[in-house]
Amino acid sequence: MPASLDRRSLYEEILIVLALTVLASAAFAVISLVSAPIRGVAVTTTTQTLVLARHLAGLVFFGLAPVWLVVYLLRRSGEGVVPLGLTLRDLPAGIPLGAYLALLVSISGLGLYIVGYAYGFTRIVIPVPPLEQWWTIPVLVLDAFQNGLYEEVIVAGYLLHRLGQAGWRPAPALWLAAVIRGSYHLYQGYGAFVGNLVMGLFFGLIWQRTRRTWPLVVAHGLIDVAAGIGYIYFRGRLELF
Repeated sequence: MPASLDRRSLYEEILIVLALTVLASAAFAVISLVSAPIRGVAVTTTTQTLVLARHLAGLVFFGLAPVWLVVYLLRRSGEGVVPLGLTLRDLPAGIPLGAYLALLVSISGLGLYIVGYAYGFTRIVIPVPPLEQWWTIPVLVLDAFQNGLYEEVIVAGYLLHRLGQAGWRPAPALWLAAVIRGSYHLYQGYGAFVGNLVMGLFFGLIWQRTRRTWPLVVAHGLIDVAAGIGYIYFRGRLELF
């Protein structure tokens, strides 16, 4: 007989499953419905408030639902997030290392991006929400750290932790996580695959050595913020953008 769950755990499980499946579609459908009257309107008009609502719904709740699932599974197994170095007490110590990693990766990553673009291996990426809105920068920052939590908690901390528990040796687990990271960036071109593969090996090795996920989350968020602000500043000034 499976162990019975308390009511709170059941409700949390239900919310996670819904957030990963049909709840997002329902939320965006409601936003679409209120964007314009139904009868007598052929073309809907989208206000900036509704655009912001879509971004926030996608970023804050549904975008982080997979991370919520990871935390839930770890808590349900009795481990909690301590093995991932993801407690709130771990966060302050992770900020300085994360900032250093962000600087290191940004410098090398920009060089790789320029070389890849010059030789046709990398596509131009527009890493920002709609421009010239009062909420452009706040949403950019939210998006950056949402991506950091999403990728580093799942592809670094959780995956490497679980593969280790499954008996994988560190090196094969590290390469698998890095290849997965590179593969979902292939839409940006082969250069982005190589760059993210290298970043995955680097970040994964740091996680295996330190067992701390927050520095990777902070670094990833700062890298994406820098990329977005750099695009906004240099747009129209450099051929790269």
